[in-house]
Amino acid sequence: MAQVILLKDVAQLGSKGDVVDVTKGYLRNFLLPRKLASHATDAAIAAATKRMQEEERQKREAIERSQENAVTLGRTVLTIEQQAGEDGRLFGSVTAQDIADAIKDARGIKVDKAAVRLPEAIKTVGTHMVEVEVPGGAIATLKTMVTAKA
Repeated sequence: MAQVILLKDVAQLGSKGDVVDVTKGYLRNFLLPRKLASHATDAAIAAATKRMQEEERQKREAIERSQENAVTLGRTVLTIEQQAGEDGRLFGSVTAQDIADAIKDARGIKVDKAAVRLPEAIKTVGTHMVEVEVPGGAIATLKTMVTAKA
């Protein structure tokens, strides 16, 4: 049996960073050619542990940034001007892309249009509440005011 450190998740064996015992043939013929594992020396185990700690720290920081951005967006009121008729109906509509662009202009936070949860395009003048998934997973509810262009 040989001890190895898994470089990627391997089904029925373990997840990335685990130190496991495998047969020498399985190591030589399957794991090493596919770069799924490396030999478990003391230095390699220490390096893998350090790498895992660094990845965990980066994940925590990303979650914190995401939550900060969600709070910032929650306090933001977007104002979008569109051409509208006398009855308050827009000549076009405000789409998820328009909202994503307005967020980038207002706060500098880049949001993908797919992250803007809009059941249907906004077609009337007024105030609308829009949910946005901030990169990192946090969700912000954003007040969007659609006004008619003068």
